[in-house]
Amino acid sequence: MFELLKTEGRARRGVFTCAHGTVQTPVFMNVGTQGAIKGALSAKDLEEIGCQVELSNTYHLHLRPGDENVKALGGLHKFITWSGPILTDSGGFQVFSLAGLRKIKEEGVTFASHIDGHRIFMGPEESMRIQSNLGSDICMAFDECIENPAPRDYVKQSIDRTYRWLVRCKAENTRLNALPDTLNPKQMLWGINQGGTYADLRVEHMKQIAGLDLPGYAIGGLAVGESTETMYEIIEAVEPHMPKDRPRYLMGVGTPSNIIEGVARGIDFFDCVMPARNARHARLYTWEGAINLKNAKYQLDSGPVDPQCDCPVCRRYSRAYLRHLFIAEEMLAMRLGVLHNLYFYNKLLEKIRQALDEGRFEAFRREYSEKLSRRI
Repeated sequence: MFELLKTEGRARRGVFTCAHGTVQTPVFMNVGTQGAIKGALSAKDLEEIGCQVELSNTYHLHLRPGDENVKALGGLHKFITWSGPILTDSGGFQVFSLAGLRKIKEEGVTFASHIDGHRIFMGPEESMRIQSNLGSDICMAFDECIENPAPRDYVKQSIDRTYRWLVRCKAENTRLNALPDTLNPKQMLWGINQGGTYADLRVEHMKQIAGLDLPGYAIGGLAVGESTETMYEIIEAVEPHMPKDRPRYLMGVGTPSNIIEGVARGIDFFDCVMPARNARHARLYTWEGAINLKNAKYQLDSGPVDPQCDCPVCRRYSRAYLRHLFIAEEMLAMRLGVLHNLYFYNKLLEKIRQALDEGRFEAFRREYSEKLSRRI
């Protein structure tokens, strides 16, 4: 499932294999929350910009169009016409993001739908069944994403419950994979490390979940209120206790610099809505830093978004034209912006892999980690 090819410091170069293909790591997963990238990108677009893994949201697809309907239509791969690997999150992040609309108990979480207010119950078993119906390659464990900072006593109670939920997830995932009508009997369950900003609780929880011998592990509950320095400190505390022969996923992170620094700290998988969200507001990434195309200085700029980029947008359109589209609020502005930013992120990870292959990742990190965090 995962082969570690080489290391440079803590940084890792690997290959992950699942039912729908092979993934070169480190990798950025492109977030198609409801089976589509916000900004009007299709599965065909993802193929053209170098996406390796598509990520979809369990909670949202459960509400619309309904996971049982997706199964009846042949599963998520067929539904969105994406043939590569898919990761589905568990709905656990909605335990955090819908804090005002939910109630947590040992059995699971009761939500009020953000669409029409009807009551939804989701626990470990329900999350596993929904993700099995979707037929994803990687299904994430149902957990509680804890707000930072949070009281230590509450965090301790939460990670204990999240561990009990993970045990239930594993049992249900095993049961579902053995059913004759299961869409993807090779679906892999990955566990999620939680513990807020308490390094000792993070380590305790990581040791617990590593004992369940799962195919992969994630660090969750970061980039939700704590400083960047604290996030890096937590990763550094947890990483030595993550199994070396399993893929590692840093959930919901982050900026180009965050990704470079995450790789330097031993992370293999990343995802974030940031590049698409920023693109929809005219903030585009270049190899010299980020630019805001709504700035007046681009009104007569006939050059590409980034002279160093060979994406479909930079090959054809000028900064002046894209600025016009954003100012005029044309939908094409968002599409072209998202296309560029996701291409940039996929290319960033390609360059990181190449640097690791050639034994020069630290030099790449020194050159780009700070540079890519700049606003031009």
